[in-house]
Amino acid sequence: MDFNLSDEHRMLRESIAVFADKELRPIAEEIDRTDEWPDGLWQKLADLGIMGITVDPQYGGAGADILSASLACEELAKASAAVALSWGAHANLCCNNLNSHANDEQKRKYLPPLCNGQHLGALGLTEPNAGSDAVNIQTAARREGDHYVVNGTKTFITNGPIANTIVLYAKTDKSLGPRGITAFILDTKFSGFSVSRKLNKIGNRGSMTGELILDNCIIPAENVIGQENKGIAVMMGGLDVERAFFGTYALGIAEAAFTEALKYSKERVQFGRPIASFQLIQQKLADMFTLIEAARLLCYKAAIMADKARGGGKGTEVHQIAAAAILFTAEAACRITEEAVQIHGGYGYCVEYPVQRYWRDAKLGTIGAGTSEIRRLIVARELLQM
Repeated sequence: MDFNLSDEHRMLRESIAVFADKELRPIAEEIDRTDEWPDGLWQKLADLGIMGITVDPQYGGAGADILSASLACEELAKASAAVALSWGAHANLCCNNLNSHANDEQKRKYLPPLCNGQHLGALGLTEPNAGSDAVNIQTAARREGDHYVVNGTKTFITNGPIANTIVLYAKTDKSLGPRGITAFILDTKFSGFSVSRKLNKIGNRGSMTGELILDNCIIPAENVIGQENKGIAVMMGGLDVERAFFGTYALGIAEAAFTEALKYSKERVQFGRPIASFQLIQQKLADMFTLIEAARLLCYKAAIMADKARGGGKGTEVHQIAAAAILFTAEAACRITEEAVQIHGGYGYCVEYPVQRYWRDAKLGTIGAGTSEIRRLIVARELLQM
């Protein structure tokens, strides 16, 4: 296995790192405090060329691979997990899904404004009673002539309150269970769509999360992604890529927390010497470093495999590895950020030190895109072929 990134990957990572240091790190605490998205930031991300990072160039994207997108996510998350989360929901959950599954006419209509920053994207899957049990969604769509009438509620939707375009899942035949799911492209200007509320979260503040209402929402039949009752394949393929991609979101948070903890341990003096000289602190730092390096390899492997699966490789293999990657990395990030707070002592519990933000942000990694419990089930089922 080649552990070296290509020149293109390294250049991309460096450019995102420079952007994150200049544009995000100075305002990350303000984003968290106000729970507001900064004016003009979406356009800056568009100018950086990453709003449609994996989208084919003919539709306005950069045409990069999943590993490139994952590296970008990692660097953004080091500076602001909230920005990485909202950008990822747009670039991966919406744009990459459309690029992978929509037809040419749909791509030409919806992808260019998403790639140039004029429009924002989201994924409409989770419901109040269908979180980890994603295939049990209750949002219903019925065909009436040249359109569908959709009714239901979606919740915990990243970018939901501000999105223009949403990849939406609904049941078109409830008698078929998971095989009765259809994927749609929802324009939030369609009649019957509304945002009921913005959710107030303890972490990833600044990334808008909302509850969406579909009340006799009219979606044209031409906005079906693929075929009616064939949305489960779109959903599962999207979840595999999402897990591979967002593993590096957790990785970036962990790396940022470790950097702060290492720096603080060298500066903080107790009993007449830096706390970094104490063996118990050294043990924490060594364990944190080891977890990060192990997580990095697993995340990058999952991203590379997701690209192969997108190109016709083995789907079941990436299903397992992507789940394992985000499972390990998200739980490692929670441990690393907690240790970073611990190393800071009482100061780690104060808002002026960023480790408390990393600690709050990291927890989402064990919940979103399927909980840690669901990821363990996925890995086990693939091992046992159940």
